Amino acid sequence: MANSIQEKQMSPWIALQADTFRQYGQFTLGCLIKGAISRRTFRVIVAMRLCQSVAASQGLFRITLPIFKLFYLLATHAAGVDLSWRTQIGGGLALTHGWGLVVNPGTKIGKNVTLFHGVTLGRRDRISRDGQRITEHPVIKDEVWIGPHAIIVGGVTIGRGSRIAGGAFVTNDVPPYSVVSGNPAVIVKSNCIPDVANPAPIN
Repeated sequence: MANSIQEKQMSPWIALQADTFRQYGQFTLGCLIKGAISRRTFRVIVAMRLCQSVAASQGLFRITLPIFKLFYLLATHAAGVDLSWRTQIGGGLALTHGWGLVVNPGTKIGKNVTLFHGVTLGRRDRISRDGQRITEHPVIKDEVWIGPHAIIVGGVTIGRGSRIAGGAFVTNDVPPYSVVSGNPAVIVKSNCIPDVANPAPIN
């Protein structure tokens, strides 16, 4: 990879390059293959991007999708995570430990995001006064760090570069570059520096 990863509408392949960079601080095919074989949480990411790539393809190659979905199912089972391959996730995703991670498919996750074990990014249903069901999902902006067992539910937006402390329960929007902690979560620091190990240089 050159000095930066060209986004190009974040194709699955470009996203996978960024994911690999987060793991190793560089992208090479060797790093990609080594990570897919030896790191169970990274294997989930590789399988997810493969499913996304095949689903977006045209022609006969698309009929292989069930095979890749099976590979993804086995990868998520081995890593102990519940993460749909259809989830909209930017490049540079890092899953740390993985165990107990649950992400609702409607969640949107930005670039260079870090998710620790036990994190829940879940939907919330509300019933309006006229009886209609309103379903909301979290939006996680770029460079967000979410610590172990944090819970973020509903139509909240976590601003760029923010950090969610372990065990926090977040039901309200978090401004960019904030640190939040507690149950219910409150802002304990503003203007924080993002915590992104090996940030993928995505343009």
